[in-house]
Amino acid sequence: MQTGKIIKALSGFYYVESNDKVYETRARGRFRKTAESPLVGDYVEFQIENVDEGYITAIKPRKNSLIRPPVANIDQLLLTTSLKSPDFSFYLLDRFIAYSEANDINPVIIVTKNDLSDDEALIEEIKSVYGPIYEVHFTDKNHINEDLADVFDGKTSVLAGQSGAGKSTLLNTLLPHLDLKTNEISNALNRGKHTTRHVELINISGGFIADTPGFATIDFLNIDKYNIKFCFIDFNEYSCKFRECLHINEPKCGVKAAVETGELAQSRYDSYVKIYNEIDNRKERY
Repeated sequence: MQTGKIIKALSGFYYVESNDKVYETRARGRFRKTAESPLVGDYVEFQIENVDEGYITAIKPRKNSLIRPPVANIDQLLLTTSLKSPDFSFYLLDRFIAYSEANDINPVIIVTKNDLSDDEALIEEIKSVYGPIYEVHFTDKNHINEDLADVFDGKTSVLAGQSGAGKSTLLNTLLPHLDLKTNEISNALNRGKHTTRHVELINISGGFIADTPGFATIDFLNIDKYNIKFCFIDFNEYSCKFRECLHINEPKCGVKAAVETGELAQSRYDSYVKIYNEIDNRKERY
C-alpha cells in the first residue's frame, strides 16, 4: 500500500504521483456505494497491481474542495482581476475573497493589465484596502513570470476571478505548453471566453497549479447570513456591543464606526452589505 496525490483525472482513470513516479489507477468499487469520488488534489492510499498501475483504496480527509473545477486540498485561489478592460471592481473582488474564505482557501490577489492603465490613484487604493490583509500582486502580460515568481512554491493553486481579466493568458504565459484557447472580450457581453478540458495539476515553481482558467461566477448558497461576516476577516479587528452583531442595523457596531472614521474601507463594507442582502433575500431550498 502506498500514499500519493492525484494529479490528473481522465476517463475513469486517476493518475497518482508518489515518490516522483506517476501511477495510473482506478477507484475501487466501494466508492460507488458511498457516492464518494476521488478528486484531483486528493491524497489517497493505493495498491500497486503491477509496475505503474493500481487501485485507489482510500481517500484521505480533505481540507477543502471545489465542484468547478473539481479539485481538492487547494492552498490558494489566485483571484485574477484587471485594472482595465474590464474595469477593476472592488465588489467583484470582494465576492471572490469572501468565497475563498468560506471555503477555507487562502486568497491571493493578482491584478492584471497594468500596462493598460496609468491610474496611480486606483492602484494605491487597491494596495491600501487589500495590502494589509492579503498578498497582492500587480502584473502585465510582459512580466507575468517575474511578477509571480514566488507565488507557487509549496502550494496547490487554482485560478478564479473576473471574466476577461486574463486568466487564460496568465496560464498560457506561465505554462506555454498548455496552449489554452482564448478569445478577445466580447463587446456585447463583456465576458471572456475559454475552453476548459480535463483538470490536471501541473508542476510549477515548486508547487502545483490546475490547468484550467478556473471560474468567473460564484454563489453563496452554502453559507448563511449569520456567518458571511466571518468571510470579511478585516472586520474581526473591531469590537461591537453585541457579540452576535451582524454589522447591519445594530447599535454601537465597531465595524460601522470604523467605516465612519476611515479605518475600514467603505468599499469593503458596501460589498459585505450587498452579499448579506443577497443571502438574506434568497428563497429557501427544500
